[in-house]
Amino acid sequence: MTNASLFAGSSGASRFVPLVVMILTPLFFSTNLIFGRTTIPEVAPFTLAFLRWTAASLALAPFVWVARHHVRAYLTSSPRHWLLLGFLGMWICGAGVYYALQFTTATNATLIYTTSPLMVILLERLFFARATGWRELAGIAIGFFGVAIIVLQGDLDRLAGLDLNRGDLMFIAAALSWAVYSVLLKGPRTSAMPVSALFGAITIAGALLLAPFALWEWMSGARMPSTVSAWGGIAGIVVFSSLLAFGGYQYGVARLGASTTSIFMYLLPVYGVGLAVLVLGEPFHAHHMVGILTVLGGLVLATAPIGRPPKTRP
Repeated sequence: MTNASLFAGSSGASRFVPLVVMILTPLFFSTNLIFGRTTIPEVAPFTLAFLRWTAASLALAPFVWVARHHVRAYLTSSPRHWLLLGFLGMWICGAGVYYALQFTTATNATLIYTTSPLMVILLERLFFARATGWRELAGIAIGFFGVAIIVLQGDLDRLAGLDLNRGDLMFIAAALSWAVYSVLLKGPRTSAMPVSALFGAITIAGALLLAPFALWEWMSGARMPSTVSAWGGIAGIVVFSSLLAFGGYQYGVARLGASTTSIFMYLLPVYGVGLAVLVLGEPFHAHHMVGILTVLGGLVLATAPIGRPPKTRP
């Protein structure tokens, strides 16, 4: 069955449910930076990330248990690979992201983070000799130009004076970290594991790596969750930004295929910036508009399956 046929099937539910899920999934992903921005004044970054991934690992424990033989084989054969995925995906893209949100806006963070797929293409080109066409290279260049517009706020004098926001620079590093994580996630070491079990195992690695730093924050008197709003923010990150976001994405890949699912993810910057403006009251300047159009244009140019034959769903 092709991806397109899913939209033309006889069952209304078979068309409607996957569409609704994939329209909502980018919204769930974008809530991480919104919840993070509102919660970080009350909860220290490593503690917030530790609580997030500990709760997620507990929720995913049944999937890990069902696939325990695959998980055990992976951990035994590739322990450093497992820990590296936890460091990149949950340490840097968890605590590092929450720390960076203390210095930049969720709007900037969303737009910069959106370039991760472009970095994936570039990394695969550099290290795995991936065949890259002119459209992908042009999309990467345009997308990175959009990031430069956002970071420099449309003012080249900021580059000359090295007047750059460290939060923005940290998000560039986080986007690169997520790209490396995505590349390492592929390959023979993880191919035998069910997706939910693999994700659960990686969340355990992330929680273990975050634990000493969260303990240090607690011992040093850093911000700990003590209010309803703080625990509400943590719950929102766990439920919406973690479980529903990743679960929805996996459901979309299973029902619609990876190529169709990836198209829906172009909604991420739209949702993220919209929530930042509407919920957080962040300002939206001309350089944000130019940046979002440039980044999104580069992303679509580099990754949209234009002119490619549709992939079949197994």
